[in-house]
Amino acid sequence: MSQDTLTVTHSRTGMTAELPILEGTLGQPTVDINAFNSKFGYFSYDPGFVSTASCKSEITYIDGDAGILLHRGYPIEQLAERGTFLETAYLLINGELPTKHELDAFMHEVGGESMIHEALRHFFSGFHYDAHPMAMMVGVVGSLSAFYHNQIDINRRDDRRISAIRLLAKMPTIAAACYRHSIGMPFVYPRADRSYCENFLNMMFSVPGQNYPVDPIAAKVLNLLFILHADHEQNASTSTVRLASSTGANPYACIAAGIAALWGPAHGGANEAVIKMLTEIGDSSQIPKFIAKAKDKNDPFKLMGFGHRVYKNFDPRATIIRKACYAVLEKLDFNDPLFNLALELEEIALKDEYFIERKLYPNVDFYSGIIYKALGIPVEMFTVMFAIARTAGWTAHWLEMKDEPNQRIARPRQLYVGVPQREYVSIEKR
Repeated sequence: MSQDTLTVTHSRTGMTAELPILEGTLGQPTVDINAFNSKFGYFSYDPGFVSTASCKSEITYIDGDAGILLHRGYPIEQLAERGTFLETAYLLINGELPTKHELDAFMHEVGGESMIHEALRHFFSGFHYDAHPMAMMVGVVGSLSAFYHNQIDINRRDDRRISAIRLLAKMPTIAAACYRHSIGMPFVYPRADRSYCENFLNMMFSVPGQNYPVDPIAAKVLNLLFILHADHEQNASTSTVRLASSTGANPYACIAAGIAALWGPAHGGANEAVIKMLTEIGDSSQIPKFIAKAKDKNDPFKLMGFGHRVYKNFDPRATIIRKACYAVLEKLDFNDPLFNLALELEEIALKDEYFIERKLYPNVDFYSGIIYKALGIPVEMFTVMFAIARTAGWTAHWLEMKDEPNQRIARPRQLYVGVPQREYVSIEKR
């Protein structure tokens, strides 16, 4: 770390403080502002933590201006083109790409932990058939701690590792069970002869008594989507996992908290919101009307799937998935009015000066929902798909955090703007 400092002078008292400047391997320098409070008695004010580094991490790096996304130093483009989801998950969790032997062992271990306890399967009957799958995911994943209470000692490295493996392995099984419960179909057990993505598709769509031939194109594009969603630095859900983890909560509770945070339409629910938006627009003749609504500051309507909180140029994942979207839909012979509407909306928006000036390019959510729809994934399951993939990143960050010495509970402060201190008045005098 650099020894450079930033000198801050109080304009009224003349007092100064030396703030250390921390240099990472990539990205902007970060100022250690602890002295603000110890020297001046001030807290920093940063709504949304948009200018605050909450931790040190070696997992993912994003350059939003240049459209760069790296996992452990590897560009997302290379991982998406050459790797598999479980290979990417291994990289995120362990820090290096696996050898053939290591990957085989990892896949075998994940496959061996993909079953869920029979008692847990009965837990689903407590949910109404039309419960949102994300509601079920939060409850069921959180309940896993009740089945592995003898192996959730967060101070033991072996317990931490097996918990991470179990979460990665069981998430597709739980997700598919949520879907099957919603349509009244019996649950399907995972199979040892199927890959991670093939297994999920089989558990989702197979019919009892019949062999379900998983479409290799569907499995391939699902693998790509999972890689693209595996991790994305300190986003809202990952930060939630870290925040919960700082209290010493067990890993299943922490990941359940991350799932709850992911559910929001501004985060993991964005791809679901894209489909709902397209449905609301209806047909191409309505596009100008809705684009005008999006430009109107007084109109609550938002053009979902355009722009990104971090990427100020383009989302590198969107570039990858856009190519896959066109190729896959062509191979699957998928002809959906919403897809054609999305293409028209994309073309018009990309030529509109309002969106060009603000760099509101289509993001990964704009295309992922369309692909999920082509694969037969129901709209209400879109965010669940995100949760399956993001479990790789969540567990990696959880493990990294637990390996750090001198961890402290997260405790943000606030700028109080309420009523000053006042005296209690008895009810007779109010």
